[in-house]
Amino acid sequence: MRLGINTFLFTSPFTNESTSLFPRFKKWGFATVEIPVEDPSHINPAHVKAELDKHGLVCGSVCACMGPDRDLRGTPEQQKTGLDYMLKLIDQMVVLECPSLIGPVYSAVGRADAVPEKEQKQQWKTVVKNLKTLCKYAEKKGKQVCLEPLNRFETDFINTCDQGLKMLRDVGSRALRLHLDTFHMNIEEKNQGKAIRKAGKTLGHFHACGSDRGTPGNDHIDWKPIVAALKGIGYQGDVVIESFTTDVKVIARAAAIWRRMEPTRDEIATKGIRFLKKALA
Repeated sequence: MRLGINTFLFTSPFTNESTSLFPRFKKWGFATVEIPVEDPSHINPAHVKAELDKHGLVCGSVCACMGPDRDLRGTPEQQKTGLDYMLKLIDQMVVLECPSLIGPVYSAVGRADAVPEKEQKQQWKTVVKNLKTLCKYAEKKGKQVCLEPLNRFETDFINTCDQGLKMLRDVGSRALRLHLDTFHMNIEEKNQGKAIRKAGKTLGHFHACGSDRGTPGNDHIDWKPIVAALKGIGYQGDVVIESFTTDVKVIARAAAIWRRMEPTRDEIATKGIRFLKKALA
């Protein structure tokens, strides 16, 4: 398991200039970088790849940023915008030599509605159709798409491992995997270890976050069964710290971060990686 860091902890949007963060990440001991590409025009993937190589890092994952206009269960326009955006991300991943597109690839973050069952079923069919198109392209390019269940306050669509697995079955693509996050699971799963074991070989990506979205290990989550489950299923993917602070205002508002979780954001990264190295040893 490689340890990674999501750049949202330090900047938004990630641009070519944001590669100045890479020496710090390397110094702290991270092996991979998770890059949220808010708009494909923000980066030259060849430049980012060269900077990663220069500092002995790899882009382990590109995070899909699903705003209101990017919604695979939305209006026809929102579906097209969301699908076109993620197809472009996969093209950039080829240049970055990045294996995984991750995140809530099915819907706009923050869309949480109580819809009639009939409408929900239709939305599900629409997402299945769009994900089949996305995953067919990912297969062609040799990439995987890792679908992330979010908590109930950020989506009403896929909240649990079980729901994610159902979507994987319905799409039926070898390119579609599951992406689990300890913050979201802390809210939605009865038992995080059992959810990880249920995901099994379909688990393609993993976020390690504190229960308050701060430092992993400096929280109330019981990490021992989580680590045991990851080892039990033979997980070999990335374990990424995806935490947020009030320093990055746009992300703080989007993620409802209203107070400082830790003294500094550097501490989230440095203390978090020390904890995870010890826990995963």
